[in-house]
Amino acid sequence: MGQRILQRRLSSASARLKELQKELLVVKDQMSHLVDDAEDLSLRALVSETPLADQEYREAKRHADTIVKHHDQLVLEIGEVQAKIDDLLDRMKESTR
Repeated sequence: MGQRILQRRLSSASARLKELQKELLVVKDQMSHLVDDAEDLSLRALVSETPLADQEYREAKRHADTIVKHHDQLVLEIGEVQAKIDDLLDRMKESTR
């Protein structure tokens, strides 16, 4: 494969990695808040023992679970992009020999 094609793919993968890393920072912050809120509402639901408090907790827990899944997906995708970058760098190195 030509150097130019490899460089273009490497540039594209690097840009994608930067985007994913920025998104991960935002998601980590959101995840922290949502998980904390769900924990607070869990305690409140236990203490108050009302259907409304339980419903609020379940909704907050659902949001927290969703953001945790999104976080995990981002981490996996970042790993895949990093592996792609490593592969492209190896191929560039081999093509210069």
